[in-house]
Amino acid sequence: MHIYSFLQAVRDKKPLVHHITNWVTIYDCAQVVKSLGASPVMAHAPEEAAAMSGIASALVLNIGTLTTEVIESMKIAGAAANRKGIPVILDACGAGATEYRNRKSLELLDAVKIDVIKGNASEVASIAGLAVATKGVDVGEVADDLRGVAKTLSQQRACTVAVTGAEDIVVGQGKMFLVGNGHPMMANVVGTGCMATSVIGTFAGANPEQLPEAVAAGLACYEIAAELAVKKSEGPGSFKQHLFDCVLQLDEKQIRSLQQVH
Repeated sequence: MHIYSFLQAVRDKKPLVHHITNWVTIYDCAQVVKSLGASPVMAHAPEEAAAMSGIASALVLNIGTLTTEVIESMKIAGAAANRKGIPVILDACGAGATEYRNRKSLELLDAVKIDVIKGNASEVASIAGLAVATKGVDVGEVADDLRGVAKTLSQQRACTVAVTGAEDIVVGQGKMFLVGNGHPMMANVVGTGCMATSVIGTFAGANPEQLPEAVAAGLACYEIAAELAVKKSEGPGSFKQHLFDCVLQLDEKQIRSLQQVH
């Protein structure tokens, strides 16, 4: 897979990525999309959710700070995205932490055709119906085979599934990609997972005909930028600053030499 071509498509097409997302990380999600060369918009109001999806190239839904009202906006935006035929990405942020969050996640999945489900191991396992516990929004222990869980969920929901971790697992359309890029520093910064979902949405919006490949390429590019940023950083604060710079400056040579996608 020629990963750089997927990034080049983002820079050429500059997709508009509509977010209904986590209030804690909303700025960082917008900035990482902008750093990739695309256009972020954060429109949560139900009165304009459908209209914004109607002009977007992808829709990102993140349940990190969910409320009943936000879920209703997500359903409206999702229905509009489905009608237009653009990719819908769901970040199952915190799924497995509370019964309310689990119920609303499944309600959303039943109401909207989700094209990409993204989460850490316990979030994805929870969406798949396994008895696991997520520590707030941090990953919990999952004893099951994650590749098998992702494959089963992908088949059940007819979607691409991305399980993020030390090695990301991307499954969809009968394909599986493993992404070995990234750095432990990412776990010390609030929002790196939410930003990963926005990256996925951006790559999906620019490459909708190849969703599993686009998801894997997006994660690889984002995590390569993280590896480069760590070399310039002294801690979480400076790391996040350099991360945006490295996303913006990422080039084909860096991707070819550092990518670990199998």
